[in-house]
Amino acid sequence: MNAKNSRGVPRWLRILVPAILIAAWLAAGALGGPLFGRVNEVSSNDSTAYLPSSAEATQVQKQLTNFLGDDAIPAIIVVTNASGEQDSSGAKLNEQAVGQVQKLAQSLADDVPNVLASSPAIPSEDGKALQIFAQMDTASDIAADVEALSAHLASSLPEGLTAHVAGPAGFTADLSAAFAGIDGVLLLVALGAVLIILLVVYRSPILPLTVLMTSLFALCAALGTVWLLAREGIILLSGQTQGILFILVIGAATDYGLLYVSRYREELKHHEQKWDATKAALKGSFEPILASGGTVIAGLLCLLLSDLQSNRDLGPIAAIGIVFAMLAAFTLLPALLYAFGRTAYWPRKPAFDSTLSAEDEMPSKGLWRALPGLVSRRPRALWIGSVAILALATLGVFQLKADGVAQSELVLGSSQARDGQKILAEHFPGGSGNPVYVIAPQGELETVGTILEEHPGVAGVSVTATDSPAGSVPFAQGALVQQQGREAEPTVADGKVLIQATLNDTFDSDAAAKTVRELRTELAGTALVGGTTATAIDSNDASLHDRNLIIPIILAVILVILALLLRAIVARLLLIATTVLSFGAALGVSAVVFNHVFNFPGADPAVPLFSFVFLVALGIDYNIFLMTRVREEALHHGTHLGISRGLAITGGVITSAGLVLAATFAALSVIPILFLVQIAFIVAFGVLLDTFLVRTILVPALGYDIGRKIWWPSALASGKE
Repeated sequence: MNAKNSRGVPRWLRILVPAILIAAWLAAGALGGPLFGRVNEVSSNDSTAYLPSSAEATQVQKQLTNFLGDDAIPAIIVVTNASGEQDSSGAKLNEQAVGQVQKLAQSLADDVPNVLASSPAIPSEDGKALQIFAQMDTASDIAADVEALSAHLASSLPEGLTAHVAGPAGFTADLSAAFAGIDGVLLLVALGAVLIILLVVYRSPILPLTVLMTSLFALCAALGTVWLLAREGIILLSGQTQGILFILVIGAATDYGLLYVSRYREELKHHEQKWDATKAALKGSFEPILASGGTVIAGLLCLLLSDLQSNRDLGPIAAIGIVFAMLAAFTLLPALLYAFGRTAYWPRKPAFDSTLSAEDEMPSKGLWRALPGLVSRRPRALWIGSVAILALATLGVFQLKADGVAQSELVLGSSQARDGQKILAEHFPGGSGNPVYVIAPQGELETVGTILEEHPGVAGVSVTATDSPAGSVPFAQGALVQQQGREAEPTVADGKVLIQATLNDTFDSDAAAKTVRELRTELAGTALVGGTTATAIDSNDASLHDRNLIIPIILAVILVILALLLRAIVARLLLIATTVLSFGAALGVSAVVFNHVFNFPGADPAVPLFSFVFLVALGIDYNIFLMTRVREEALHHGTHLGISRGLAITGGVITSAGLVLAATFAALSVIPILFLVQIAFIVAFGVLLDTFLVRTILVPALGYDIGRKIWWPSALASGKE
């Protein structure tokens, strides 16, 4: 290939354009960079906020503020003998200890910041535990407030007693503390993993830092955009979404960068002037990067069809991240590499050689020189063997438990709230502190209260009352319990009353969910049933609906994109089928590992959906990278040689990209949230499966066995075999 020169392009323009691009990205980084650590200002982890407006739990939540106010979240403090912490039998609390705890309960609002009010200590029937309800300010940092409350209790309780903070405030504090590592630990682990891989792959000090800088600036720009949209209330941002955004942008931007870096190296060998090499590299990498990014964006935007607001918002948020990843690969990285020129690849700088032939582009030795020959000799045996392995792994899907997990299991590792909830269940009704909220017309109070009271899953019923010091009064035998010689007056808002039912079972148990579903059936058309348990039920139901609706739509969308890209029906069906088979295998292996290695309690229904979105959309990327190069080579050398050349030339870069993406998603596991750890494992394992089996052996072997018919109905189908 003859070298082209850059005549006709003024030198000042060749300097000005890269300089403007670099300056623009520096400005974007200056705007987005300072927002790291401030995402909590515009985010929320309240699960009710993400439910569809039609959900019964959502309707109840909207009306709760009329009865309970909107500035408090309840914490449940359970006090026991320290000796009974490991022994569920415990020991009875003496009168002196009970009296001291009562005094402590009365002073919590005065002694602990952001504790708005607290109830008297309530003894358990067995006399071995005390329960205190504290209202905490939702406008402050719940994690810090719960920590301060725990510290105060530890220093103020009589010797021999111990306290745990549970309830909604306790579990919210656990989640907040777990997500606190996103801006720090997660980002450092992900960037560190990518840097190590790039250093090993390129053995160059400049190139890895250049690619990593591109990814980081893409993330800064994406974060700045998302932060502003969340601040204006256009989108809802959660810690979960933030973590996925970080990983997706770093992984995708690095992958696109690796593709461009590889192509730029090729073109520097064929062009003496780096401006010409830059133009040629952009031309060669533009289509696969655009198709890859477009596929991921299209898959993510299918989440807009979700019933859950959290899923609907993740779609455009993550899509914004992919857009900036592509923009950085098309602008910032080429500008930086143009500025460095061949020095970027030091100490193995690519030299210009006008005598290079097409054969010289092939690796001279190693795996990527040998593998195409193996594929060409035994294509049928290789693809049948690969399909058999993947199909066998897919059988593990039948072991996947993805019908929801208890809220107390969401945070991995130690949890004061989870420990406290277990102690509460041993001494008090399991649903203590997390009641079922029932909103009924005032005229139906006795009817609804009686139905609740008579249900075997309900331990007690109370009604919010205006003139009660405790805020509510018990409901018994069809009437409110009298206070001070007269029947208490219920709080009425818009002609409705709030009834609270304490369940016998722990609020996040299957038994509690069964009770709530039965109550909804009995009260249908009369009253609305909400609360923590009801929210979990509605979230799971919405997730199951989303999974069944969105997965087929994503497949259809990707089929259309591949049709436009490859213009070949057989090829696009092949790529979709192999990617779906790879997803099934990854999910099957993950199910076995979750159940028998990690001993996870189950999985959220959204885990398969999110895994599908990321694995199919991202997994198809590597097939796109491969097949666009195969088609390019097939135009000049025929299908069989085109497959061999495409596999050999792209082998190194695509493998590196797969390792980077797997490493970045694996970094999600440093956040001790069950959902994110499971997504991290499934996607990381699935990407490696795509990288080393599907794209390396299965797709090339199938293509080689089918031959030029793979391009039907395009003109290549009648070309050279």
